[in-house]
Amino acid sequence: MRAFYIIICFLVGFTSCKQKESEGEKPTTKDVAYEMLFQKVDTAKIASGTLLRVETYPSKFIVSRPVDVWLPENYSEDRTYDVLYMHDGQMLFDSTTTWNKQEWKVDEWASQLMSSNKTKDFIVVAVHNIPERRWEDLFPEKAMGFLSEEELKTVKDISNRTDYTLNGDNYLRFMVEELKPEIDRSFSTNADASHTFVMGSSMGGLMSMYALSEYPQIFGGAACLSTHWPGAVPSENQLLPNAVFKYMEINLPSAGHHKVYFDYGNQTLDAYYPQYGPRVDELLQTKGYTDKDSKNLFFEGTDHSENSWNKRLDYPIMFLLGN
Repeated sequence: MRAFYIIICFLVGFTSCKQKESEGEKPTTKDVAYEMLFQKVDTAKIASGTLLRVETYPSKFIVSRPVDVWLPENYSEDRTYDVLYMHDGQMLFDSTTTWNKQEWKVDEWASQLMSSNKTKDFIVVAVHNIPERRWEDLFPEKAMGFLSEEELKTVKDISNRTDYTLNGDNYLRFMVEELKPEIDRSFSTNADASHTFVMGSSMGGLMSMYALSEYPQIFGGAACLSTHWPGAVPSENQLLPNAVFKYMEINLPSAGHHKVYFDYGNQTLDAYYPQYGPRVDELLQTKGYTDKDSKNLFFEGTDHSENSWNKRLDYPIMFLLGN
């Protein structure tokens, strides 16, 4: 079935696998670099729909990792679907397999909102993180360009290290150049930017903003929950937040063709975020956004956890994908 089976063929000389097959010649192992089979995750404890997975998605840009695709009930190739790309994919659907026994409840909310006709039909593509590389993958890499050499020497990553190698640009190249083309070829999607969105929380919130800023022609909107504005370990020096906001002032697309959603709480790690709320509001206003195409919502008493995000997930989903 086309939706579940992807074959990627690499050129050898000037002859493709497809050409060889049409000529009756069986492709060799040199022709077929790899095959990827999206397999149903039968063990997944999900409320509805179907969860598919490539356990080790090949990439020349990032360390290979699992990628999930969630399809709604009654998914059909006779219809087309918007696509929501999400980070930290292992935390989205099944709390029985997550490190903290929490989840976003993406399948519950998506199914409920679609069945009640509050949103367009959509599928979810969930890129898993690799914990020890998560900060390097999800930090908006070009923001570091707004720091001086001396300031860069003082920057530490989320684990308080200074010996890191940022990979955010390659992470986005993986999403845009490797993953998205295969998703659009293999599933019945609306492939243009107005139907393609990205969402994440914490560092994933920063990366969702970065994806929209770097590839506004690919993504029509971004939802950034509990965006980790400190950038790494919270610090009083504000070097990383200032660098991120300077990057956004130049690169976040102006209003007119995109949707941007931010939110934050005020408990646990989210306690560091309310101070940035006015700055976000000012930046969005400067870019020409209004309440119709942007949000920066405060959720009193909520903390930095999947259990907080799953209680308000309907807000960003309806904002990006609402009818």
